[in-house]
Amino acid sequence: MSELVDTHCHLSDPRFRSDVEAVIERARAAGVTRIVAVGGGGPVEASEEAAELAVRHSFLRATAGIHPHDAASYDDRIEARIEALLARPEVVAVGETGLDYYYEHSPRNTQCEALARHVALARRHDLPIVLHCRDAEADLRAVLDSEAPGGIRGVVHCFTGGYDDACWAIDKGLLVSFTGIITFKNADALRDVARRLPLDRLMVETDAPYLAPVPMRGKRNEPAFVVHTARALAAVRGIPLEDVALVTSANAETLFY
Repeated sequence: MSELVDTHCHLSDPRFRSDVEAVIERARAAGVTRIVAVGGGGPVEASEEAAELAVRHSFLRATAGIHPHDAASYDDRIEARIEALLARPEVVAVGETGLDYYYEHSPRNTQCEALARHVALARRHDLPIVLHCRDAEADLRAVLDSEAPGGIRGVVHCFTGGYDDACWAIDKGLLVSFTGIITFKNADALRDVARRLPLDRLMVETDAPYLAPVPMRGKRNEPAFVVHTARALAAVRGIPLEDVALVTSANAETLFY
């Protein structure tokens, strides 16, 4: 099988603190040759830790940003630290950022303001953006249409929206990335979206340590498990796993490497 890329995982999450190097080695042994260690999971220190991991491993890349859960913490001081990270060669994207109206840990208007500032960072540094969107598709469209009317490079990660949402994202210049959710028993609607979209606009990810795919449900997710998501994507499209690996990895290489 062609090599796979886990385009979104949180290796700086505390749940990996005791064995992150072993996790990375297991991924390599499973054929995962590239990993994007995403910042924006918790405080800005998570982005800084992701960057340090990418320094230690040449096949890793990192991103920097503040998750919408933590948007209320975003200020000029935090932005300066993110901007310093964006100047580093191993940091290849802004985020993850976006909107989460399911949990709404930060007020909606605060999330929108933080997202707009992340978009400005991505445009200023000519970097792609990693977007989170949960139950907030209309406002995500509104912010991006306002702040990036000509489109923007990046990805809507852990995609859970509908077909029209995905088509809008693709038209905006974004890729769509699927997690282990497409392996879940109740995810028929999402699998139908994955079947209908152009493969050359898709990527796969784990979002580890969250969302372990079938047959790993109940375990801590990790990058080695991305093969299960790729296999599910191949099944719903009726194509060989080799084809999914080849195209999604090429898409990841173009965006992040």
